Amino acid sequence: MAAGGLNPVDAVNAVNAMNTTPSITARTAAQAALDRPLTLLICALGGEGGGVLTQWLVDAARLAGHRAQATSIPGVAQRTGSTTYYLEFDPRRESERAGAPLVFNLSPVPGALDALVSSELLETARQAGNGMLSAERTLVLSSSARTLTTLERMAPGDGRLDDQALMKLAAAFSREHHVLDMAGLARQHGTVVSAVMLGAIAGSGLLPFERRHFEDAVKAGGGSSASTQASLKGFAAACDEVASARTRGAFVAQVLGTGAAASRAQPDDAQPTPAPVGQPSNAPSAAAQRLLAGDTRFPEALRPLLTLGCERLFAYQGAGYARLYLDRVASVLQAEQAKAAAAAPTPGQPAEEGPITREVARGLAVWMAFDDVIRVAELKSRGARLQRVRSEARAGAQDVLKVYDHFKPGVPEFAALLPAGLARRLQAWDARRQARGLTAWALPLKIGTHTVTGVLALRALGLLKPLRPLGSRWAAEQTLIEQWLETVRNGTRQQAQLGLELARCCRLVKGYGGTHDRGREQLLHVLQHLAPAQGTPAQTEAAAQAVAAAREAALADGSGKALAEALRHHGAPPQAVREQPIRWVRKPPRTSQKAEV
Repeated sequence: MAAGGLNPVDAVNAVNAMNTTPSITARTAAQAALDRPLTLLICALGGEGGGVLTQWLVDAARLAGHRAQATSIPGVAQRTGSTTYYLEFDPRRESERAGAPLVFNLSPVPGALDALVSSELLETARQAGNGMLSAERTLVLSSSARTLTTLERMAPGDGRLDDQALMKLAAAFSREHHVLDMAGLARQHGTVVSAVMLGAIAGSGLLPFERRHFEDAVKAGGGSSASTQASLKGFAAACDEVASARTRGAFVAQVLGTGAAASRAQPDDAQPTPAPVGQPSNAPSAAAQRLLAGDTRFPEALRPLLTLGCERLFAYQGAGYARLYLDRVASVLQAEQAKAAAAAPTPGQPAEEGPITREVARGLAVWMAFDDVIRVAELKSRGARLQRVRSEARAGAQDVLKVYDHFKPGVPEFAALLPAGLARRLQAWDARRQARGLTAWALPLKIGTHTVTGVLALRALGLLKPLRPLGSRWAAEQTLIEQWLETVRNGTRQQAQLGLELARCCRLVKGYGGTHDRGREQLLHVLQHLAPAQGTPAQTEAAAQAVAAAREAALADGSGKALAEALRHHGAPPQAVREQPIRWVRKPPRTSQKAEV
């Protein structure tokens, strides 16, 4: 084995056992590995304690009698800023190093890393793309957590990158890799992710230090005793998890006789841990369960999803609104069951139970609970929200925490709560203002939600929930929902695939403000011009393909260009262009700058 491919920790063990090592080549490789530094690159996001982790590692090396050097490389990223920390360690103790000390580098060399530790999965893949990892040398310790990039958030549809593809990339460019939910472990033990990363490093056997050296470094880091104990708990959890995974992987490799591939295989149990205890769960409420228990219209396979939808709408507008949700879903289920009974089943290939109804149940629950100022006020004034903010800010019981929420409601938000007549008058007034070159009217607000008056103001706005059905937006949303459901039912009666594609179009309606309005307009345009009222089987199949193409185009491109091209390709008219007022801005006169004498 070449010196560059030997783990320095293994080299220490090999040199210590030279009297039992008959191979001269192995001795030479082990000795060469001890004559180069052990390199480690840490990738963290802003505020995750990467600098503290670096100091802990340096202190642990000092306590173990090893020399170490650390440098930080600040960078700007799309997710709160990313910073990399590069460390090099002498694999020998200072007392054992004869001759001149090792010379450390200040920056990492691509392909020459012994380990990469990352608090975010995409950061791990990014370093692989930069050529930092080596399949023969690098150990990868990565968190399965994701912090979405700006481009992922901007996508109208699901713009998230595939986590499985990122994990495969980490596995392909590493000699050994462990992916665990570091963020979940940190939340579970009330600490920061840097303590969990330190535990993963200790459990991996990367550094020739004892566990007590890492723990002593954490204890010597200062801070309150409560935070130190929390850091030690997070450290121990990650250390035990990685060490156990390595032990099981080595045992399986030994049993299978694949010792050479043991370090390259990812243990089956080294998967992201489940959601930690104490985190919000999706357990349905008792009220939603009772509401659905007496309804026998739905098959058992749909009940878990329907229960979640009932819970959401029960909290949004009460039991009556949740019953309306069930009635709407039941109407689609009836149409789907009638179509399935009329169609001849394919032998040996049972169809998925209720795919159209399942899609409608999922999207309808989100759509019916649309965001408005009442819902925002209700969510902002919940006691659990303030507790979550205190937990994220790591505020102690005696700490004073001030939380200010900034709002800027405009005419659309106020008009949504008014009856249709008053709403039209208010919107016409704002349109006349904008026609004169003025900006849209809005009311900037800064509310201290840590104060009694701030919470009472939000609670008072939340009490307007019974008046929500009287508002103009409520009527508009319910009208469009019924139009979409009727189109889905008609499409299902013609062809199951057409009904499914129309049901999936509810994904266009999402977000709030302008995003929600654009999604509604796109959905309405697709329903009016691509969903046929009746047609031959060939026409119905072509309509299903056209609806699917238009929907995917709208979700892939927020600018609307892809949707316009899809509409043109399938012979549908383009969307109407929105009128936008032209505002002329007077350029301020240039002032002469006189030099001071």
